[in-house]
This record gives sequence, C-alpha cells and structure tokens, in this order.
Amino acid sequence: MSLTVLDLQRWKDGPPSGSSEDKQSMTKHSAPCMTAGLVLAAGSSARFGSDKRKAEVCDGTTLLSASLRLPSQYLEEVWLVLRPDDDPRDLNLPHAVRVIQDPATARGMGHSLAVGATQITRLSAADSLAVFLGDMPGIKSSSLMLLLSNAASDRITVPTYNGSRGHPVLFGRVFWCHLSALTGDQGARSVLNRFAESVHLVETGDPGILSDVDSIQDLTALVPRSLAH
Repeated sequence: MSLTVLDLQRWKDGPPSGSSEDKQSMTKHSAPCMTAGLVLAAGSSARFGSDKRKAEVCDGTTLLSASLRLPSQYLEEVWLVLRPDDDPRDLNLPHAVRVIQDPATARGMGHSLAVGATQITRLSAADSLAVFLGDMPGIKSSSLMLLLSNAASDRITVPTYNGSRGHPVLFGRVFWCHLSALTGDQGARSVLNRFAESVHLVETGDPGILSDVDSIQDLTALVPRSLAH
C-alpha cells in the first residue's frame, strides 16, 4: 500500500463555495467529534463509458474535483482512494488530499473501503469517518454540517431524503475495524445491517445526497446545480 500527501494547486474556479460564517456556524454547532473524510474513486466507470472522474461539470472543473470540494472545505482530513494505476497528478485534485492506492481496490467498493479504513485507522486520530463517493458533487454544505453535528464515535450517521438513504455516511471509530474487514462490491451494507441499532438517520431535505453520476445523462442533469452548495 502506498500513501501520498498531495499539495496541489486548487482548481481553476478558486475556493469552494461557502462563507466564513458557514464554517464558524459548523464549528459552533458540531459535536465534539473530529471527522475525517474518505472519498471512494477507484471504480471502473464502466456504465459511463469513459473515465467519469475527468468529465467536466462546469468551467473545466472535473467531476472528481467538484465532488472533493465539499469535504475539502469542511473537514480537516480528506483521504481519497484511487485505482492502483492512477497518476494523481492527472486528476487536478484539491491541495492536501491524502491519496491511498492499493491493488485490492480493483476488486470492488468493499475492498476500497477496507483499504481506506485500515490506513486511516493507523494514521488518523479522528473519531468519525465520513464516506463520500467520488461522483456526487451535488451535496449541500448544510447537509454535511447537519451530519457532522450528529456524529459520534459509537454511532453510524446516515443522511436521508424523503426516507431514502444517501451519502455521506459517517461511521464512528468503533465501527472502523468492521469496515477494514469488508470485501466484494457491496460497500458497507453488511456493517449497516449488522449494527442497525447504532444507525442514526438524519433527514436532510437534500436530493443531492442521492444523486450520483453513472451516465452522461446523469451528468447533464446534475450540471445546473452541482456546485450550488
């Protein structure tokens, strides 16, 4: 497993949206629980037909850069799982994103989660881990702030929109050992089912927590509101 801390130029559009007052509000209302971010971006993009991470959302901003924008603004640590053969310099990443690459990530999302959780357990002092997908740039900052205020080391915090579950899901550190044991391509579903009594649902009123990009049509539909946090 290799780990690289990248200090890259911020994307051409400048800092992510959101005022200093937003950040101050988040700090004041968050639970005393440090949350790190884990963004999963090691998929094959098979349904998209090309590397969707490099697809343009607007003004040259890529889908992956746009998806990293929110966690990079609000979380002290952001970790990114990439394919083992990726060159991170080709992906126009925000500065200070910590890249994780491992051959196991090619075997599915469960393996990507396991690799990420294992590395973060070893190197981070965070109490909670927010798991994002690298193709979801439409999540509102207010949704993330709400989730952070509900995070706890012994809780799994799940956002909902009209009763449907979405991302990011925040896993308290108590559950990281179970994330580290995941395999296959089912993500963290088995952990959520096993510890259902520890799952805390938070209604966000935000359709962005459900909107991922699997096709060109998804991307087209997402563009008008993708950066409106």
